[in-house]
Amino acid sequence: MYIYNVTINIENSVHDKWLEWMKTQHIPAMLDTRKFTKALMTKVQIEEEMGGTTYSVQYHTDSKATLEKYYQEDAESLRAQSNPFEGKFVTFRTELEIICEQ
Repeated sequence: MYIYNVTINIENSVHDKWLEWMKTQHIPAMLDTRKFTKALMTKVQIEEEMGGTTYSVQYHTDSKATLEKYYQEDAESLRAQSNPFEGKFVTFRTELEIICEQ
């Protein structure tokens, strides 16, 4: 199992609109690719020097191969959907391999 983790810091000026978009449009669209089995959105509990609010969204997938298919088939178009918020967020992505789950 793999987790595709996306960490986002969003400016306060668009926070509420962005959060609603994430919950009602973007995360469902990610799951609709059928490449992820579930998504977990969490709020990072630190105050950033740059301001804004930071979130982590963890998308669970069955394999590295499925994640690669997401990159090839879906990533570009789904990332483009965030254009209304361009310049208002900073993001970084990490891939996590699940070693043990208890």
